[in-house]
Amino acid sequence: MARRLTDLASPAGRLYAGDVQATVRSFDEATRSGTVFLDDGTVLAFGTAAFDAGPLRLLRTGQRVNLAMTGDEITYVTLSTFPVPGR
Repeated sequence: MARRLTDLASPAGRLYAGDVQATVRSFDEATRSGTVFLDDGTVLAFGTAAFDAGPLRLLRTGQRVNLAMTGDEITYVTLSTFPVPGR
């Protein structure tokens, strides 16, 4: 089950924020939303708006991605080889 970022803290006790790299866990082409694994194994969900903000047409399980986060929400998803705009 994916959890909200506000429920999560890193092993050092810090919340995840800013740009984050992750691995695609699942992606639904119909809804253009999915889940990712952070490097510590935490599962986070991203919505349609975060996917549509980037240049991608689909994602595959196991792909590395860059995420932009605002507060506790993933706001942008792109491949790890693409930069996150404005960063």
